[in-house]
Amino acid sequence: MENFRCAMLLSAVGDAIGYKNWEWESNPDGSAIMKELEGLGGLGAISLDPETWPVSDDTIMHMATARALCDKGKKKDELYSEMASCYVEALETASTRRPDPALIQGCASLHPGKVLGWHSPFNPRGTGFGAASKAMCIGLVHWKPTQQKELIRIAVESGRMTHNHPLAGFTGAVCTAIFTSYILQSKPIVCWGRNLLEALNEVKVYCKKTIRNNFEYKQYWNYFETKWEMYLLERGILNDGDDVVKFPAKYDTEARDKIYKSWSSEGRAGRRGHDAPMIAYDALMVAQQSNGNKWQELCYHAMIHGGESDTTGCIAGFWYGLMYGLEGIPHGHYEHIEFKKELEELAKRLYELSR
Repeated sequence: MENFRCAMLLSAVGDAIGYKNWEWESNPDGSAIMKELEGLGGLGAISLDPETWPVSDDTIMHMATARALCDKGKKKDELYSEMASCYVEALETASTRRPDPALIQGCASLHPGKVLGWHSPFNPRGTGFGAASKAMCIGLVHWKPTQQKELIRIAVESGRMTHNHPLAGFTGAVCTAIFTSYILQSKPIVCWGRNLLEALNEVKVYCKKTIRNNFEYKQYWNYFETKWEMYLLERGILNDGDDVVKFPAKYDTEARDKIYKSWSSEGRAGRRGHDAPMIAYDALMVAQQSNGNKWQELCYHAMIHGGESDTTGCIAGFWYGLMYGLEGIPHGHYEHIEFKKELEELAKRLYELSR
Protein backbone atom coordinates (compact mmCIF):
# COMPACT_ATOMS: atom_id res chain seq x y z
CA MET A 1 0.00 0.00 0.00
CA GLU A 2 2.73 2.48 0.95
CA ASN A 3 4.57 2.13 -2.34
CA PHE A 4 1.32 2.65 -4.27
CA ARG A 5 0.99 5.93 -2.37
CA CYS A 6 4.59 6.86 -3.09
CA ALA A 7 4.16 6.07 -6.78
CA MET A 8 1.13 8.33 -7.15
CA LEU A 9 2.76 11.15 -5.18
CA LEU A 10 6.15 11.04 -6.90
CA SER A 11 4.52 10.88 -10.30
CA ALA A 12 2.99 14.27 -9.53
CA VAL A 13 6.29 15.48 -8.09
CA GLY A 14 8.22 14.49 -11.21
CA ASP A 15 5.58 16.17 -13.33
CA ALA A 16 5.64 19.42 -11.31
CA ILE A 17 9.45 19.65 -11.36
CA GLY A 18 9.72 18.97 -15.08
CA TYR A 19 6.84 21.32 -15.83
CA LYS A 20 7.71 24.25 -13.54
CA ASN A 21 4.51 25.99 -14.53
CA TRP A 22 5.45 25.45 -18.20
CA GLU A 23 8.74 27.37 -17.82
CA TRP A 24 10.98 24.29 -17.95
CA GLU A 25 8.80 22.20 -20.21
CA SER A 26 8.98 24.97 -22.82
CA ASN A 27 12.75 25.42 -22.51
CA PRO A 28 14.69 23.35 -25.10
CA ASP A 29 18.03 23.92 -23.31
CA GLY A 30 18.68 21.50 -20.46
CA SER A 31 21.86 23.32 -19.42
CA ALA A 32 19.92 26.55 -18.95
CA ILE A 33 17.35 24.70 -16.81
CA MET A 34 20.14 23.23 -14.68
CA LYS A 35 21.61 26.68 -14.09
CA GLU A 36 18.21 28.00 -13.07
CA LEU A 37 17.81 25.08 -10.67
CA GLU A 38 21.19 25.84 -9.13
CA GLY A 39 20.09 29.46 -8.74
CA LEU A 40 17.12 28.23 -6.71
CA GLY A 41 19.51 26.47 -4.33
CA GLY A 42 19.39 23.03 -5.97
CA LEU A 43 16.85 20.22 -5.82
CA GLY A 44 16.85 19.98 -2.05
CA ALA A 45 15.90 23.62 -1.61
CA ILE A 46 12.73 23.69 -3.70
CA SER A 47 9.29 23.27 -2.15
CA LEU A 48 6.56 22.26 -4.56
CA ASP A 49 3.52 24.33 -3.68
CA PRO A 50 0.54 24.26 -6.10
CA GLU A 51 0.75 27.93 -6.96
CA THR A 52 4.38 28.06 -8.06
CA TRP A 53 4.84 24.40 -8.99
CA PRO A 54 1.49 23.11 -10.29
CA VAL A 55 1.20 19.74 -11.99
CA SER A 56 0.61 19.59 -15.73
CA ASP A 57 -2.10 17.85 -17.73
CA ASP A 58 -0.11 14.60 -17.35
CA THR A 59 -0.99 14.16 -13.67
CA ILE A 60 -4.58 15.28 -14.18
CA MET A 61 -5.14 12.73 -16.95
CA HIS A 62 -3.35 10.00 -15.00
CA MET A 63 -5.67 10.66 -12.07
CA ALA A 64 -8.59 10.35 -14.48
CA THR A 65 -7.47 6.85 -15.47
CA ALA A 66 -7.06 5.90 -11.82
CA ARG A 67 -10.49 7.29 -10.97
CA ALA A 68 -12.14 5.28 -13.74
CA LEU A 69 -10.40 2.08 -12.60
CA CYS A 70 -11.43 2.68 -9.00
CA ASP A 71 -15.06 3.47 -9.85
CA LYS A 72 -15.64 0.59 -12.25
CA GLY A 73 -13.00 -1.88 -11.10
CA LYS A 74 -12.78 -4.85 -13.41
CA LYS A 75 -16.20 -4.42 -15.04
CA LYS A 76 -14.91 -4.21 -18.59
CA ASP A 77 -18.34 -3.46 -20.06
CA GLU A 78 -18.53 -0.22 -18.09
CA LEU A 79 -14.87 0.72 -17.64
CA TYR A 80 -14.25 2.21 -21.08
CA SER A 81 -17.28 4.45 -20.99
CA GLU A 82 -16.22 5.62 -17.54
CA MET A 83 -12.68 6.28 -18.77
CA ALA A 84 -14.00 8.39 -21.63
CA SER A 85 -16.17 10.36 -19.23
CA CYS A 86 -13.25 10.91 -16.83
CA TYR A 87 -10.96 12.03 -19.66
CA VAL A 88 -13.42 14.57 -21.02
CA GLU A 89 -14.04 15.94 -17.54
CA ALA A 90 -10.33 16.02 -16.66
CA LEU A 91 -9.45 17.92 -19.81
CA GLU A 92 -11.54 20.84 -18.56
CA THR A 93 -9.31 21.01 -15.48
CA ALA A 94 -6.19 20.62 -17.61
CA SER A 95 -7.22 23.14 -20.26
CA THR A 96 -5.23 25.98 -18.69
CA ARG A 97 -2.07 23.87 -18.44
CA ARG A 98 -1.20 23.68 -22.12
CA PRO A 99 -2.32 20.08 -22.76
CA ASP A 100 -1.01 17.92 -25.55
CA PRO A 101 -2.79 18.88 -28.84
CA ALA A 102 -3.43 15.20 -29.63
CA LEU A 103 -5.13 14.87 -26.24
CA ILE A 104 -7.46 17.78 -26.99
CA GLN A 105 -8.35 16.33 -30.37
CA GLY A 106 -8.85 12.85 -28.94
CA CYS A 107 -11.13 14.00 -26.13
CA ALA A 108 -13.19 16.00 -28.61
CA SER A 109 -14.04 12.75 -30.42
CA LEU A 110 -15.29 11.01 -27.26
CA HIS A 111 -19.03 10.89 -26.49
CA PRO A 112 -19.49 9.41 -23.02
CA GLY A 113 -22.90 7.90 -22.38
CA LYS A 114 -23.52 6.95 -26.00
CA VAL A 115 -23.15 3.45 -27.41
CA LEU A 116 -19.45 3.00 -28.23
CA GLY A 117 -18.98 6.65 -27.34
CA TRP A 118 -15.49 5.75 -26.14
CA HIS A 119 -14.39 4.87 -29.68
CA SER A 120 -12.32 7.55 -31.36
CA PRO A 121 -11.27 7.55 -35.02
CA PHE A 122 -7.76 6.87 -36.23
CA ASN A 123 -5.74 10.05 -35.85
CA PRO A 124 -2.74 10.48 -38.19
CA ARG A 125 -1.34 12.98 -35.69
CA GLY A 126 -2.25 11.03 -32.55
CA THR A 127 1.32 10.06 -31.74
CA GLY A 128 1.89 12.20 -28.67
CA PHE A 129 3.13 11.33 -25.21
CA GLY A 130 -0.23 11.73 -23.47
CA ALA A 131 -1.35 8.12 -23.82
CA ALA A 132 1.82 6.93 -22.05
CA SER A 133 1.66 9.36 -19.12
CA LYS A 134 -1.91 8.48 -18.16
CA ALA A 135 -1.56 4.70 -18.18
CA MET A 136 0.97 3.76 -15.46
CA CYS A 137 -1.68 2.99 -12.85
CA ILE A 138 -3.28 0.33 -15.08
CA GLY A 139 -0.27 -1.82 -14.23
CA LEU A 140 -1.01 -1.47 -10.52
CA VAL A 141 -4.35 -3.21 -10.90
CA HIS A 142 -3.45 -5.81 -13.53
CA TRP A 143 0.08 -6.63 -12.47
CA LYS A 144 0.21 -10.42 -12.34
CA PRO A 145 1.66 -12.39 -15.29
CA THR A 146 -1.71 -14.10 -15.69
CA GLN A 147 -3.32 -10.67 -16.15
CA GLN A 148 -1.05 -9.45 -18.94
CA LYS A 149 -3.64 -9.85 -21.69
CA GLU A 150 -6.12 -7.86 -19.61
CA LEU A 151 -3.50 -5.18 -18.95
CA ILE A 152 -2.75 -4.90 -22.66
CA ARG A 153 -6.42 -4.70 -23.57
CA ILE A 154 -7.15 -1.91 -21.11
CA ALA A 155 -3.94 0.00 -21.89
CA VAL A 156 -4.64 -0.14 -25.63
CA GLU A 157 -8.20 1.12 -25.22
CA SER A 158 -7.18 3.79 -22.73
CA GLY A 159 -4.47 4.94 -25.13
CA ARG A 160 -6.44 5.00 -28.33
CA MET A 161 -9.33 6.92 -26.83
CA THR A 162 -7.06 9.96 -27.02
CA HIS A 163 -4.07 8.87 -29.14
CA ASN A 164 -5.37 6.43 -31.72
CA HIS A 165 -2.16 5.66 -33.54
CA PRO A 166 0.22 2.68 -33.12
CA LEU A 167 3.34 4.52 -34.26
CA ALA A 168 3.96 6.09 -30.87
CA GLY A 169 0.51 6.68 -29.43
CA PHE A 170 -1.35 3.91 -27.63
CA THR A 171 1.75 1.68 -27.75
CA GLY A 172 3.22 4.11 -25.21
CA ALA A 173 0.32 3.36 -22.88
CA VAL A 174 1.08 -0.35 -23.06
CA CYS A 175 4.74 0.38 -22.29
CA THR A 176 4.17 2.42 -19.12
CA ALA A 177 1.46 0.08 -17.81
CA ILE A 178 3.43 -3.09 -18.41
CA PHE A 179 6.62 -1.67 -16.89
CA THR A 180 4.58 -0.94 -13.75
CA SER A 181 3.50 -4.57 -13.64
CA TYR A 182 7.13 -5.68 -14.02
CA ILE A 183 8.06 -3.72 -10.89
CA LEU A 184 5.38 -5.50 -8.88
CA GLN A 185 6.56 -8.83 -10.33
CA SER A 186 10.13 -7.98 -9.21
CA LYS A 187 11.51 -8.40 -12.73
CA PRO A 188 15.08 -7.13 -13.17
CA ILE A 189 14.99 -3.69 -14.76
CA VAL A 190 17.36 -4.67 -17.58
CA CYS A 191 14.76 -7.19 -18.81
CA TRP A 192 11.85 -4.76 -19.12
CA GLY A 193 12.63 -3.49 -22.60
CA ARG A 194 13.06 -6.87 -24.24
CA ASN A 195 10.01 -8.23 -22.43
CA LEU A 196 8.07 -5.27 -23.86
CA LEU A 197 9.15 -6.27 -27.38
CA GLU A 198 7.74 -9.75 -26.78
CA ALA A 199 4.46 -8.30 -25.49
CA LEU A 200 4.00 -6.18 -28.63
CA ASN A 201 2.87 -9.31 -30.47
CA GLU A 202 -0.04 -9.57 -28.04
CA VAL A 203 -0.87 -5.92 -28.72
CA LYS A 204 -1.08 -6.60 -32.45
CA VAL A 205 -3.22 -9.71 -31.93
CA TYR A 206 -5.64 -7.81 -29.72
CA CYS A 207 -5.97 -4.90 -32.14
CA LYS A 208 -6.63 -7.23 -35.06
CA LYS A 209 -9.39 -8.96 -33.09
CA THR A 210 -11.16 -5.66 -32.45
CA ILE A 211 -11.33 -5.02 -36.22
CA ARG A 212 -10.82 -1.28 -35.76
CA ASN A 213 -8.49 0.76 -37.95
CA ASN A 214 -6.43 -2.28 -38.97
CA PHE A 215 -5.86 -0.86 -42.44
CA GLU A 216 -4.54 2.42 -41.03
CA TYR A 217 -2.42 0.65 -38.40
CA LYS A 218 -0.74 -1.72 -40.85
CA GLN A 219 1.95 0.60 -42.17
CA TYR A 220 2.98 1.90 -38.72
CA TRP A 221 3.36 -1.19 -36.55
CA ASN A 222 7.13 -1.56 -36.89
CA TYR A 223 8.09 1.96 -35.87
CA PHE A 224 7.67 1.65 -32.09
CA GLU A 225 9.32 -1.76 -32.05
CA THR A 226 12.29 -0.62 -34.15
CA LYS A 227 12.91 2.45 -31.98
CA TRP A 228 13.00 0.31 -28.84
CA GLU A 229 15.27 -2.28 -30.45
CA MET A 230 17.70 0.50 -31.39
CA TYR A 231 17.64 1.91 -27.86
CA LEU A 232 18.20 -1.47 -26.19
CA LEU A 233 21.04 -2.20 -28.60
CA GLU A 234 22.59 1.18 -27.75
CA ARG A 235 22.41 0.31 -24.05
CA GLY A 236 23.72 -3.24 -24.64
CA ILE A 237 20.66 -5.00 -23.20
CA LEU A 238 18.76 -6.16 -26.29
CA ASN A 239 19.41 -9.89 -25.93
CA ASP A 240 18.87 -12.34 -23.07
CA GLY A 241 21.98 -12.50 -20.95
CA ASP A 242 23.00 -8.93 -21.76
CA ASP A 243 22.54 -7.52 -18.29
CA VAL A 244 25.19 -4.80 -18.05
CA VAL A 245 23.80 -1.43 -19.08
CA LYS A 246 26.20 0.70 -21.14
CA PHE A 247 25.89 4.41 -20.42
CA PRO A 248 27.98 7.18 -21.98
CA ALA A 249 31.20 7.96 -20.09
CA LYS A 250 30.02 11.56 -19.81
CA TYR A 251 26.26 11.73 -19.29
CA ASP A 252 25.84 15.35 -18.23
CA THR A 253 23.03 17.74 -19.13
CA GLU A 254 24.46 18.65 -22.51
CA ALA A 255 25.00 14.99 -23.42
CA ARG A 256 21.48 14.09 -22.31
CA ASP A 257 19.91 16.75 -24.50
CA LYS A 258 21.82 15.44 -27.51
CA ILE A 259 21.08 11.77 -26.82
CA TYR A 260 17.40 12.28 -25.98
CA LYS A 261 16.90 14.23 -29.21
CA SER A 262 18.47 11.37 -31.15
CA TRP A 263 15.77 9.05 -29.79
CA SER A 264 13.04 11.46 -30.79
CA SER A 265 11.45 11.58 -34.23
CA GLU A 266 10.51 15.24 -33.99
CA GLY A 267 13.65 16.78 -32.50
CA ARG A 268 11.91 17.28 -29.15
CA ALA A 269 12.76 14.77 -26.46
CA GLY A 270 9.82 12.86 -25.02
CA ARG A 271 7.37 14.20 -27.57
CA ARG A 272 6.00 10.80 -28.57
CA GLY A 273 4.83 7.63 -26.91
CA HIS A 274 8.02 5.72 -27.68
CA ASP A 275 10.65 8.13 -26.33
CA ALA A 276 8.82 9.53 -23.29
CA PRO A 277 8.81 6.11 -21.54
CA MET A 278 12.29 5.45 -22.98
CA ILE A 279 13.77 8.51 -21.28
CA ALA A 280 12.01 7.66 -18.01
CA TYR A 281 13.29 4.07 -18.19
CA ASP A 282 16.81 5.23 -18.94
CA ALA A 283 16.73 7.65 -16.02
CA LEU A 284 15.49 4.92 -13.69
CA MET A 285 18.38 2.65 -14.69
CA VAL A 286 20.86 5.48 -14.10
CA ALA A 287 19.34 6.09 -10.66
CA GLN A 288 19.43 2.41 -9.78
CA GLN A 289 23.15 2.19 -10.55
CA SER A 290 24.01 5.37 -8.65
CA ASN A 291 26.11 5.03 -5.52
CA GLY A 292 24.95 8.45 -4.37
CA ASN A 293 21.57 10.16 -4.21
CA LYS A 294 19.30 8.04 -6.41
CA TRP A 295 16.43 10.54 -6.36
CA GLN A 296 18.71 13.36 -7.43
CA GLU A 297 20.08 11.29 -10.31
CA LEU A 298 16.56 10.43 -11.41
CA CYS A 299 15.53 14.09 -11.37
CA TYR A 300 18.58 15.20 -13.33
CA HIS A 301 18.00 12.59 -16.02
CA ALA A 302 14.20 12.51 -16.21
CA MET A 303 13.13 16.06 -15.32
CA ILE A 304 16.03 18.40 -16.09
CA HIS A 305 16.37 18.26 -19.86
CA GLY A 306 15.18 20.10 -22.93
CA GLY A 307 11.89 18.61 -24.09
CA GLU A 308 8.75 17.14 -22.53
CA SER A 309 10.39 17.05 -19.11
CA ASP A 310 7.08 17.05 -17.26
CA THR A 311 5.96 13.88 -19.03
CA THR A 312 9.22 12.00 -18.59
CA GLY A 313 9.34 13.17 -14.97
CA CYS A 314 5.77 12.05 -14.36
CA ILE A 315 6.45 8.53 -15.64
CA ALA A 316 9.86 8.15 -14.00
CA GLY A 317 8.63 9.51 -10.66
CA PHE A 318 5.82 6.94 -10.62
CA TRP A 319 8.14 3.98 -11.20
CA TYR A 320 10.70 5.31 -8.72
CA GLY A 321 8.09 5.70 -5.97
CA LEU A 322 6.82 2.17 -6.56
CA MET A 323 10.36 0.80 -6.32
CA TYR A 324 11.95 2.92 -3.60
CA GLY A 325 9.25 4.82 -1.72
CA LEU A 326 9.98 8.23 -0.20
CA GLU A 327 13.19 7.48 1.65
CA GLY A 328 15.76 10.21 1.16
CA ILE A 329 13.40 12.51 -0.74
CA PRO A 330 13.10 16.09 0.59
CA HIS A 331 9.77 16.64 2.34
CA GLY A 332 9.32 19.84 0.38
CA HIS A 333 8.98 17.82 -2.80
CA TYR A 334 5.80 16.04 -1.77
CA GLU A 335 4.35 17.58 1.42
CA HIS A 336 2.36 20.25 -0.42
CA ILE A 337 2.14 18.78 -3.92
CA GLU A 338 -1.04 19.69 -5.76
CA PHE A 339 -3.90 17.14 -5.43
CA LYS A 340 -2.01 15.33 -2.64
CA LYS A 341 -5.09 14.09 -0.77
CA GLU A 342 -6.78 12.80 -3.89
CA LEU A 343 -3.59 11.11 -5.07
CA GLU A 344 -3.29 9.33 -1.72
CA GLU A 345 -6.93 8.27 -1.76
CA LEU A 346 -6.64 6.93 -5.30
CA ALA A 347 -3.51 5.00 -4.29
CA LYS A 348 -5.41 3.36 -1.44
CA ARG A 349 -8.29 2.36 -3.69
CA LEU A 350 -5.98 1.06 -6.41
CA TYR A 351 -4.18 -1.07 -3.85
CA GLU A 352 -7.44 -2.59 -2.66
CA LEU A 353 -8.42 -3.28 -6.25
CA SER A 354 -5.10 -4.96 -7.02
CA ARG A 355 -5.38 -7.60 -4.32
